[in-house]
Amino acid sequence: MPKYINSNNKISRVDKFFQLLDYRMLVPVAVLVIIGLVVLNTVLSSGYGAVIFDYPDNFYKQVAIVLIGLLAAFIICLFEKPTLRLIGALIYGLSIILLIYVKVDGYRPVSGADSWIYVPLVGSFQPSELAKIGVAMVTGPIFAQLKEGSISTLKGFAKIGALYAVPFLLVVTEVDLGTSMVILFMFITTLFVWGIKWRYILASLAGVTVVVVPLLWQFFLSGAQKNRILTFFFRGQDQAASYQINQSIAAVASGGIAGNSSGEFINVPVKESDFIFSAISEQLGLIGSALVIIVAGYFIIYTLRRAAQIERQSYASAYVMVALIASVAFHYIENIGMTIGLLPITGIPLPFISYGGSAMISNFLLLGVLLNISMDYKLSTLD
Repeated sequence: MPKYINSNNKISRVDKFFQLLDYRMLVPVAVLVIIGLVVLNTVLSSGYGAVIFDYPDNFYKQVAIVLIGLLAAFIICLFEKPTLRLIGALIYGLSIILLIYVKVDGYRPVSGADSWIYVPLVGSFQPSELAKIGVAMVTGPIFAQLKEGSISTLKGFAKIGALYAVPFLLVVTEVDLGTSMVILFMFITTLFVWGIKWRYILASLAGVTVVVVPLLWQFFLSGAQKNRILTFFFRGQDQAASYQINQSIAAVASGGIAGNSSGEFINVPVKESDFIFSAISEQLGLIGSALVIIVAGYFIIYTLRRAAQIERQSYASAYVMVALIASVAFHYIENIGMTIGLLPITGIPLPFISYGGSAMISNFLLLGVLLNISMDYKLSTLD
């Protein structure tokens, strides 16, 4: 008889919840959250992030969001696979409705992309964060059907293409290039893991780039967004546009090996959110920056290895995990890269660290789905 049995002779994820949790996923996230809160406390106390709440209320709000997100992740862990799939469909549908609402609500709290809606008692919320989770959860089973041969290639990819295209087009026309690239990267990564060869992916990307990039540049990108791209390729061509990245690099450099102990920190716009890595480097130095990269890298690699194990039992669950962890990986690579001047600036936060409600809650929802799938795998090994 299996070790963990309830009265119905079925292993119960509720009764043995904490024994079945995947701590090799949970602990790295906890480390990243703690580092984020420690750094944010200093950043927020310096006057950053005081749009709605002043310090320390904005810091307490962030702590509350983390706790709510953790609770949400644990609740998601309790759902059985059919219920989780239904939740994925609901998240996808809700995100599409909200992305359409973004187009007509007239709410634009910051310059740049029109990506937010206003939620009473919550404040600004970015529906595209939900879209990333939803599209991964609804397309994973279709990729699995294609792998198993239970659906024709044409029909399967038509469904996947439509499911990805709707949120992608809604996001790219906001114009939120950062999130649209995340969605595209999720699709490409899952497609590669599914079995398509790199040469086909690269050929398709080249074709899309030739067609889409000129259209975006000519008709969608604002002057500020164009300056960001030009500044990346031609540093210093516009001193005003280069200010943010120059300040960020200066802040990173000021941290030295173990952090800037002088108490005099460099001003970096959006230091609490998109440029939080500059604050990490400034306060914790090379040691703290390396720790964040190592812990995040461990979380991503371990999750991919877990997905490889799960693929032997469930293609659908494995593909969902791959798409979700691909979105996390892209965020870390792009956010850290833009902070140190290696990649163009885009408005995407650092997962589990940056200040903000919608991104943090969405990160924990994503974590909940990953933990749920891993818990299913553990349960199957006990049957």
